[in-house]
Amino acid sequence: QVQFVESGGGLVQAGGSLRLSCAASGRTLSINTIGWYRQAPGKQRELIATISSGSNTNYGDSVKGRFTISRDNARNTVYLQMNSLKPEDTAVYYCNAVILGSPRSDYWGRGTQVTVSS
Repeated sequence: QVQFVESGGGLVQAGGSLRLSCAASGRTLSINTIGWYRQAPGKQRELIATISSGSNTNYGDSVKGRFTISRDNARNTVYLQMNSLKPEDTAVYYCNAVILGSPRSDYWGRGTQVTVSS
């Protein structure tokens, strides 16, 4: 079993920055790729960034060029640096494993709320 705990969210003005953290515990060695997901009110949860154990990264079009995913394997922590934030980035942000393109349903944490004001 793996547990993810997200932190670092908050209220920020448009154009501002936030850095989210995702602390993983449990059987973390079983995970190759970790992703950041987000869910805005009334919308489906979407995958926005992934990072492999070898630090290969991929981004969704909505965040490419503004967000950066990174990981510290020694600390079992994945980060999401978010710059040039927009009101449409407002959502609850989660991290989870990415296995064959899908998250593990039993690994969801509580997420962290990000609110961007205009």
